[in-house]
Amino acid sequence: SMASPALLMRVVASAYSVAEKAATIVRKVMAGGDLGIVEKAGPNDLQTKADRLVQMSICASLARKFPKVTIIGEEELSTDDVAEDLIENGHCEEILKKPCPAQYTGIKEEELVIWVDPLDGTKEYTEGLLDHVTVLIGIAYGGKAIAGVINQPYYNYEAGADAVLGRTIWGVLGIGAFGFQLTEAPAGKHIIVTTRSHSSALVNECITALSPDTVIRVGGAGNKIIQLIEGKASAYVFASPGCKKWDTCAPEAILHAVGGKITDIRGNSFQYNKEVKHMNSAGVLATLRNYDYYASRIPNTVKESLVP
Repeated sequence: SMASPALLMRVVASAYSVAEKAATIVRKVMAGGDLGIVEKAGPNDLQTKADRLVQMSICASLARKFPKVTIIGEEELSTDDVAEDLIENGHCEEILKKPCPAQYTGIKEEELVIWVDPLDGTKEYTEGLLDHVTVLIGIAYGGKAIAGVINQPYYNYEAGADAVLGRTIWGVLGIGAFGFQLTEAPAGKHIIVTTRSHSSALVNECITALSPDTVIRVGGAGNKIIQLIEGKASAYVFASPGCKKWDTCAPEAILHAVGGKITDIRGNSFQYNKEVKHMNSAGVLATLRNYDYYASRIPNTVKESLVP
């Protein structure tokens, strides 16, 4: 008989279905018209009904199946008494068919940390920039991002009424990443993707130092990593605190699964063990290819301004 799939593959397969359920919730809240917007720390730090419902759905669904896994979500919410219609029990069969990389076959539930951003790009969501929005479920082991799921609920939303909305991208280190067409940015072009709503003098000083051909300003860390893996941008540069572990865990796993690299602005890798502080205080530098080219051009003044 077939051995049952390794825990990691079961978690990823469930996270895939949980992310698809999350996308239906995101679309339903938007279609309902009442976003239930709450300001958290200010006008650029928003929470909507979708953030709240999606986080409850993801965390409760995964906690039921994997009770000993640590799950850390962006919003401070209880997952007691979550409505049954928010629970997703399904899993993606295709993921369960892939063999688990040998180094991850012995993982126990209590060794995994799942970082959840229920709605990455909330500000853009409230402004109708729907293609910026992603749902992020990142899976960490030994402090490293090893697997991730990114759902884009509104992928294809400008393609007309008959278009199938949404897509789910997933990846595991040692297997690869799926659900998109891996494409490299045009050779010799320096296209930088950066923040849309959290700009600053330091952010701009850093970008200027890289002499970009083009600067793309979009919302969401998940969305920015998608720009890299689909060849629309050659580097994601954000010389500022503000981004959190739940923003980078899933994107990092997917980027690393296809040979890319993400660090803070100073070149330090991110840690994802459950005790770690949530803020990525020293910003983000990520590329699919040519990481060293960009890293070597970050000014020391910028590095010194950002304390990890």
